[in-house]
Order: sequence, then C-alpha cells, then structure tokens
Amino acid sequence: MADHIKIRNASGKWVVRAGGAIVGESSNALELTEGTSPPVIYFPRDDIGMAFLEKSESSTRCPHKGVATYYTVSTASGDIPDAAWSYEDPLEGVSEIKGYLAFYGDKVTVEQL
Repeated sequence: MADHIKIRNASGKWVVRAGGAIVGESSNALELTEGTSPPVIYFPRDDIGMAFLEKSESSTRCPHKGVATYYTVSTASGDIPDAAWSYEDPLEGVSEIKGYLAFYGDKVTVEQL
C-alpha cells in the first residue's frame, strides 16, 4: 500500500441517504484516508440496498487503488449519476476495500449515527 493511504475500521454506525431514502447502514464500514484528503467511508456491499444502484459506464484509474467502477443511485426523486464507486479488483495493499462501496458526499448524505 502506498504510505499515504491508511485504512481502518470506521467506528460506530454509518448511514447513506439519497433522495430522502436510506440506501445503506453499516457498523462494519471502513475509513480510508489518503494523504491530506478528508477520510472516505467505504460500506460493505452487503449493507447497501443494491437495488438502488446501477453500474454506470464511467470508470477512473487511481495509481494507488486501481480502477474504480461507478454507480448511479436511483431515488424516487430521480437518478443521481455516478454517486458511488467501488474498486472491484483493488491493487495489492488496499485489498481491504474489495467488496466495499464509497459515496460522494456532495451527491448523497453519508453520516455517522
């Protein structure tokens, strides 16, 4: 793992809300900190209502984590394109985030309960 990336268990219970609905809730989330960027909470896929998510065509590549796959979150008030991402096959050193999803805080609400 790159020295500037730290992954640890996120303390407490975390929730994701989109369009007024709870998309996921977890006591098993991970917190990934990369350099001086704010921490990102990664939710286990099993704790997310995957029926709300649809894989999009978007992807990006991070030199430290690998290829990110993006998801559109569907809500009663409309779709939120590329609101979530996942590293389906993360690079060695960050393998803990395999099977986890993260969400953009400016597109949905991610908060600790």
